[in-house]
Amino acid sequence: MRAVHVAQAGGPLELVEKPLPVPGPNEVRIAVEACGLCHSDTVAKEGYLPGIPYPIIPGHEVVGIIDQLGDGVTGWSIGQRVGVGWYGGYCSRCEPCRRGQFKRCRNRALTGVTRDGGYAEAMTARAEGLVAIPDALSAADAAPLLCAGVSTFNALARSKIRPGRTVAIQGVGGLGHLAIQFAARMGYRVVAIDKGQERAPLALSLGAHQYIDASAEDAVAALQKRGGAAAIFALHDHAPSISAIVAGLAQDGVMMVLGVPEQPVFVHARALLEDGIVMAGSAGGTSIETEETIDFCSLWNVRPMIEQVALADIPTAFARMKKGEARFRFVMTNKR
Repeated sequence: MRAVHVAQAGGPLELVEKPLPVPGPNEVRIAVEACGLCHSDTVAKEGYLPGIPYPIIPGHEVVGIIDQLGDGVTGWSIGQRVGVGWYGGYCSRCEPCRRGQFKRCRNRALTGVTRDGGYAEAMTARAEGLVAIPDALSAADAAPLLCAGVSTFNALARSKIRPGRTVAIQGVGGLGHLAIQFAARMGYRVVAIDKGQERAPLALSLGAHQYIDASAEDAVAALQKRGGAAAIFALHDHAPSISAIVAGLAQDGVMMVLGVPEQPVFVHARALLEDGIVMAGSAGGTSIETEETIDFCSLWNVRPMIEQVALADIPTAFARMKKGEARFRFVMTNKR
């Protein structure tokens, strides 16, 4: 099969030929139809986690068809459409697993990081990490939902904010354009925040009720004019902007961080003690949470904005993504 791999930490993405993988016990082989390109794939490319087994095939937003079952697999069948995201399996034995916290498994399988991912024509995946993909969604549309989609969907759900209240989406990008659609359909008053007026029409068309151009006005003052946001979702990696926007929360508001800034994010203790502000984060989701996200998208017509690329074009598309040139998600598709 053809695949794009990284031979060593910090090395280039390279198109190579590899043997077709064979599924082991409790694994399936997936003929890959589509795989999203995500900023988190940089973890494998640059070696940001210890113990990555190079050479490694990145890619953790994978959709395809099961074409082979390993020993002991039940509940899945050859020919079934499935997906696999960042959290590709858990051990069921460690303390977090025994408490039902599968995302925190100490022996977890990270797709495209601890095992080969979806920048390929085929891959293997553990059965407990599989997600059922409905026919209502194309493979290319479903792929980004396995990471960007479930991360934002879970963030909104975990904020526990009542419908009708104001939520702010800071960053109208790969995560933000999905978060706006989710929040609007969940019944929130949605305020989108970004720099420049060029994204205002898009934000409003996706369901935002108001757009704040942070380069032209004080976003905190604009939010507080409405009484403050019940929740703010920071969907970018600029730490100073995240730290500053906390002041736009209402009392008992929730600050949900989804981006991964290299710098620390600061919050004044008074906001925690006197105003009851909650700081939290959201990353990915379990297989059942991902299925719930995909079902919601099917029901409410939520779709990512994507640009499709071929397998051989992944290195170029990845470089464009790192420069912020994606609008808003690159998705590799295998033509069959």
